[in-house]
Formats: sequence, structure tokens, C-alpha cells
Amino acid sequence: MRVALISEHASPLAVLGGEDAGGQNTHVAELAAALVDAGHEVRVYTRRDAPDLPVTVRAPDGFDVVHVPAGPAEPLAKDELLPHMREFSHWLVERWRGGDWTPEVIHAHFWMSGLAALSAGGRTGVPVVQTYHALGTVKRRHQGVQDTSPARRVAYERELGCSVDRVVAQCRDEVGELVRMGVPRSRMTIIPSGVNLNTFTPLGPAAERVPGRARILTVGRLVERKGFQTVIRAMAHVPDAECVVVGGPPAGLLESDPYARRLRALAASCGMADRVRLVGAVPREEMGRWYRSADVLVAAPWYEPFGLTPLEAMACGIPVIGTAVGGLTDTVVPGRTGDLVPARDPRALGTAVQGLLTDRIRRFGYATAALDRARRCYSWAATAEKLAEVYGEVTAVRRPTRVVAG
Repeated sequence: MRVALISEHASPLAVLGGEDAGGQNTHVAELAAALVDAGHEVRVYTRRDAPDLPVTVRAPDGFDVVHVPAGPAEPLAKDELLPHMREFSHWLVERWRGGDWTPEVIHAHFWMSGLAALSAGGRTGVPVVQTYHALGTVKRRHQGVQDTSPARRVAYERELGCSVDRVVAQCRDEVGELVRMGVPRSRMTIIPSGVNLNTFTPLGPAAERVPGRARILTVGRLVERKGFQTVIRAMAHVPDAECVVVGGPPAGLLESDPYARRLRALAASCGMADRVRLVGAVPREEMGRWYRSADVLVAAPWYEPFGLTPLEAMACGIPVIGTAVGGLTDTVVPGRTGDLVPARDPRALGTAVQGLLTDRIRRFGYATAALDRARRCYSWAATAEKLAEVYGEVTAVRRPTRVVAG
């Protein structure tokens, strides 16, 4: 099957760690590779953000990345991209009508991709599948006036859910949120993200660590909602352990990163400057070393649409203590693969971490169950197979070409 993945701001070729480069980039890259492995033809369409980018790049995993001219050929924050989605959509229509490759199904990632995909699908008769990756209602609830999303984001997300051929939700929490928004449950299928079981494995080298000191690892983009401040404050309840933060800009640029400076200042004010270490961005192929070096992964976001880092740790045989939000409530099984605590509660988080670190038998049991769960439930091959079934269902009923305004 010919599959077009639309990912307007999150290129699978991007270097991870920036404010708008994280889980969605990884998801799209891994999904594209898994679909290719399953025998499908895949092209990923993302916005051109530099003038010297070729139109098409063949990724090492066998899918094409197509750079769509929409807006200026320079980096833009994703919240500034909405005015360019019409141009993005028109380019897709012209490309598919005039070229030698037209998709049989369009899978949009993020809501702005969905707007471009729905318009292009309406003009070409190609069915559209939507994955949101994050919802405006959740972001607004947690960020309030700091939310920089376009004003009509929630309305657009609701319209998309009621108009596309299928919504692929990543967890039960997302389904509930969409139903409350007014999207019919009958239009949804739950298919979680996957984890690369070749990259993330319990076998292999581990990053060096301080002898005799337990290691707590926390991973993610250096943005406030990831809860790193909560993790640092929780360290007051975890004596004789170090906290390693992986993510953000490269190590050499951490000093110029405002949030990294805030985290270091917080650690110093809490008397833990010698127990909190920021290492900056780590190449994805080296992340296994860091997971394997840890006694426990802590994921403490305020909210999390899905959360890939807990899965990566689980696939390395590392137990997870996370906040009971979003996708973590599906991936982490309390009392079996890890524990869940309330968000923004340093005492509860620290108590849970300390309890696990002092119980070697329970920690071993969690680690074993975490590895088993990652392998049984979250392989990318299984995710691609389930999505291919959805693609087959929506393409079985060919939609008529519609005239779409704009």
C-alpha cells in the first residue's frame, strides 16, 4: 500500500532535543520504517525549513522524506505554522495529481497536519487517518495563559475528529478527552506507539556511573511541562542517589539554555548541586547506554499524550516511576512494571523512588515485568500491523473527490 505520512513540523530527519523536536519526530520515523519493513511504500511529507534542503531525501530505513514548500524556508515555531497549511495542502494536491505517485491512504500526525491532509484528501479522494499526538484542551488546562496555541486549535481538532475517516488514539486517556470534546467514540481506534526493540535492549554497555551511588534517570526535552523541577525537588527524599537529566541542547550549549540554568540553580538551592547532573542531548543510538546505567527511570510530566521514554527504559529492563497522566497510565502497570504518583508532588515521587531503591527484590521484579511488557505489547511491527488494518478498512470504501473551500 502507498502510505503518505503528513508531519508538518516534526521531520523524521530532525535532530532531537529542541523545543519542537521530540517524540513525534521519533514516532513518525519509527512508524515509517516499520511500514516499509511490512512491505508498504511510504513517503513522509514535512515542511521545508531550510533553503538548501532537497525536495526528496531517502532515509536509511527505506522511506522518502519530502520537503514541502509552505511558508518561509526557515525554522518556525510550530504554533506559527497554521497560516501556511493551505499552501502545504495545495502543494500536496498538485504533486499527487501531476506526479507518478499518489497515496492510497493519508495518515496525518498532529492537528495542523490533519487540516492539510483533510483538504488534500477531499480534493483527491484519498481517505485520511488522524493521530493528534497532543490535544489543545489538555495543553490549555495545564498551561493556561502560557499556552501559545492558535486560538481555534480546539475547534479545529474537534472538526477533524468528526471529519476524517478514522482517528487513531494512542491511549485510553486520549479517547476520554476526545469524547468530551464531542468526537464520536465510534470513529476511534486505540493503537499505542511502539518502541524499537533492536535499539533498546537490556544487553549492551552502560554509561559510567559513580560507584556506590544509585542512579535515577529522567529523559526528555528541557521544557517545564516535563516535570524536571519536580524530580529535582524529589531528590530531597532520596539520599545517596544521583539524578541524571538527559535531553535539551548539546552539552556544550547547556550554559546558554535558560531552562537548564534554572534547573541547575534549583539543584544548588536545594543543596543537591553535586547530585544532579545535566548531560544535554544524547544521540538516539547511544540512549540505550544511559537507560541501562540507571536503577530507575523517572518520568514526571504534568501531562503526557503518550510518552516514549518510559517504553524505551522498559525495553532496556528498567523499572519506571511516573506521574499518573496520559499514556503513562496505560504503559506503566502499578505494582508490576513500576509505580505511578500524582503529578507535581515531589514528596510522593521521592517516597516512591526511595521505596523502590531500597527494595532490590521488588525492583528486579518490576524490571523483568517491564521488559516483558515492552516486548509483548509495544513492538513497532505490531503497531504497523494494526495500522495497516485500519488503512485497509478506510480504503475499502473509496471516497468521492470533493471540492474543498480554499
